[in-house]
Order: sequence, then C-alpha cells, then structure tokens
Amino acid sequence: MERQITIRHNQEELTATIHYPLQETAQGDRCHRVPLVIICHGFVGSRIGVDRLFVKTAREFARDGYMVIRFDYIGCGESSGHYGSEGLDSMIAQTRSVLDYGLSCADVDPTRITLIGHSLGGAVALLTAVRDRRVKNLILWSAVGYPFNDIVKITGRDVYDASVKAGSADYLGYGFTPVFFDSLAQGQPFQEAIKFTGDVLVIHGTSDEVIPVDYAFLYQKVFWMRQEGRCDKEIIFQADHTYSAGPQREQLLQRTRNWLNDQENQQQEWQHWMI
Repeated sequence: MERQITIRHNQEELTATIHYPLQETAQGDRCHRVPLVIICHGFVGSRIGVDRLFVKTAREFARDGYMVIRFDYIGCGESSGHYGSEGLDSMIAQTRSVLDYGLSCADVDPTRITLIGHSLGGAVALLTAVRDRRVKNLILWSAVGYPFNDIVKITGRDVYDASVKAGSADYLGYGFTPVFFDSLAQGQPFQEAIKFTGDVLVIHGTSDEVIPVDYAFLYQKVFWMRQEGRCDKEIIFQADHTYSAGPQREQLLQRTRNWLNDQENQQQEWQHWMI
C-alpha cells in the first residue's frame, strides 16, 4: 500500500509518497518493527525519478519488507516553495524533517534507518548522515563529489555568472540565486565522509555522462579511512547517470536490495548473539 502525504518544513510543504511494507519481516524480537528507507532525489529532480526510477525502487523495497519514503525537495515536483533560492543546508534540514516524520510512524525501527541519495541527492544524503546519528546506512547512487563544480558544469558557467550579476538566473524554469551556488561551494562531501560511522554502499555507472565514475573510487577510499563502518562499491558497466537501460537498472536495484538485505541479516544475527 502507498499513499501521498504532506510533510511540513518551516513555512513550506514537502510532498511525499510513503510505501508500506508488503510483507511481514521476521522481527518478533523487535515488536514487528520495520526498517525505513528514505530516497533523496537529485538536482532539479523529483520523487518520481527519471523514467520512474524512484517509484520502482520504492515498490520493490516495500515488497522486501521496508517502509519507504520518497519526497520532493522545496520547489521540486509537487512541493511548495522555490528550489533555486534554497541551499544545501536547507536540503539537509528538509531531509531531517522527512526523517522526523518517518520515525514518528509507530512501526518503524529507529535502529534501521537508510538514506539513498542519487546525484546531488547523494551529497545531501551523506551530509545529512554526518549530522544526524539516526542514519545507520548510506547508499550513494552516482553521487556528486564537488557540488559547486559538478552543478555549474550542468547548468553552464553563464547561469552562475548571471545569478551573481542579477541576483537570480533561469535554468530549466528554475530561478537560481547566489545563495544556492554559495551553499554548493561550501559543501565538501569528500572531506566530511570520514565523519559518518555507519555502513555505506557506493554505486556508479561507467557511462555516466554527468558525474565521473572516478568519484565512486574516491568515495570508497575516504570511507575506508574511517575507524568504523564498512564500505562496499559496485561499478555497473555501461550504466548512464540515471540507469535508464533495463539491464543496468535491474543490476542497480538488485545490488542495492541484496546489500540492504545483508545488512538486515547481519543485524538480526547480532541481536540473537546479544540475547
């Protein structure tokens, strides 16, 4: 079962879709509580995803027994507000508001929270996880590594220059302010990644024309430098930035599902060992 909801964030409303687990997982020793997955979309994206990537993802995970929330950042999709006037700090705060809502659901296990971030959403998910210890697992799909450089490469330098000069510049119908670009310049996912203590899965495609696949190797190197938490990496041959081809998308979802289910099995084994 799934339904559309509205999550309040300051003066704005975040439109979201919540997917309830379609099967009961074996959580007898934890009062049948279920794990929560939150999906963070990318730059000028939405909770639907290119070619419905996030819709399919959420439905498949729900079949595996997860509660899933996918949402639109301010000014994207059906949410209120203006996307280009917000910055990374605002997107992090919005993600935490969605996390607050998810944890308010009575049947969610607060010890089993995962963020999935795609592209710019990957950087936002990582920065959120660093700041919010409630996040236990992190999954990065084609994640941005240098927010300012990567996004300006997408919009074109002329958009940034016009924004600085005029106070706002149009890109695909969105008005981007200097505040937005300044926040990107301050965001440093590679530097902050070492602060996250949970487990991480990094996935990237070799044919990504937007964000270099080299970032996956850099992320893994940084995550391996930590004192705790593991990091796994999957490079998908010929996958583009949005995993639009059938075989590559299937590999993306299957690898992610397997990794999440392995995390669940390990936690159950740990719980039984503790008992």
